[in-house]
Amino acid sequence: MSDPEIQLERWAAPRWPDGKRCAVMLSFDVDGLTLWMERSEEASPSVIRRALSLGNYGPNTAMPRILDMLERLEIPATFFMPSFTVENWPGIAKSVRDGGHEIGMHGHLHETFYGRSYEEQRSLIDYSQSIFDRVLGIQATGFRAPSGDWTIETPRMLVDAGFAYSSSYRGDDRPFRWHVGGRRPLVEVPGHWELDDFPQFSYNDRPPTPKGQDRPASATASFENWEWEFDAVAEEGLSWVLMTHPQVIGTPNRLVHLERLMKRMQERGDVWFARGSDIARWVETILEREPGTMEVER
Repeated sequence: MSDPEIQLERWAAPRWPDGKRCAVMLSFDVDGLTLWMERSEEASPSVIRRALSLGNYGPNTAMPRILDMLERLEIPATFFMPSFTVENWPGIAKSVRDGGHEIGMHGHLHETFYGRSYEEQRSLIDYSQSIFDRVLGIQATGFRAPSGDWTIETPRMLVDAGFAYSSSYRGDDRPFRWHVGGRRPLVEVPGHWELDDFPQFSYNDRPPTPKGQDRPASATASFENWEWEFDAVAEEGLSWVLMTHPQVIGTPNRLVHLERLMKRMQERGDVWFARGSDIARWVETILEREPGTMEVER
């Protein structure tokens, strides 16, 4: 980091509750229309409507399936939602809340935070929190930066806005903490692009996603990769953070694969399935109990 006030604090040897071997965070970015509102630069109204229909698939079709699956498995999850999604699909957002899952913040219209000033970022956060409060009666304590992009100001802004953790960066296989000046630390629960369904499966012809127009990967091959990643993470006692999007992961075929993978993890008996807020609280609990467990990266 180039800001001398910001330091990273690494966790060399994570330990998980009740002697569990590793932590699994199942997360869903419920972007809905916001992805395609950004990308619909084509002039043809029919092309724009077709692209927007991909976003609608997430909250309208996939989310009920996903919530049913999680209820069957009795697994808690974290849903990062743009406040636009909360505002326009309040029933789905309330179902997430009432199902015991966590709702984290993901901007308002999936805006990229990179290139925005502290004040602009804080304004977006405050506006989104007002929608969370009005629709759901909650304030988000977790944040995932849209596209994983932010500025040097973002950790400071998140701490000032009262967030407990972020799940935006890619820099580790275990939680770490941002130290920002004299403020309290901000826990980071990082993921990896290879555990993101969007690079694997997302496709649209116009506007092109991906721009190179590679065809979606095989579900069998992708889930095999995810399973191998999990096995390696469990062997080392780390955290496995799956980043998915209902409009992508929520097809019948992919959800069958996801449910099978979750059942395999459950059968081990040594996996801690946790929401992002659970992991953040556990990190803080450990550090209160055993100061010095993490080391500051100079």
